[in-house]
Amino acid sequence: MPDPNPTVGELFKANVVTHDDVNALIDAVLDGRMEEQTDLGEGYALNVAAAVKANAFATAVLRDRTSTKGARRTAVRTAILLARAQKA
Repeated sequence: MPDPNPTVGELFKANVVTHDDVNALIDAVLDGRMEEQTDLGEGYALNVAAAVKANAFATAVLRDRTSTKGARRTAVRTAILLARAQKA
């Protein structure tokens, strides 16, 4: 039985979430625009702020003022892809 709350990465592999979708979420986080829920498609949603805050690595990289833009993007991308989407 498939998991009712797949990770965003699993939705990405299933082509429910696109590269553009993930990049838009990353840009939103880095620009400080994190809404409560973001629709991902096919009835799934993600609380982007909670996903990033729940990932210790992403939180540490974002707090480190010496982190490069690339490191920040990679950390946020990882947090998003590992986060569990909720059925809306």
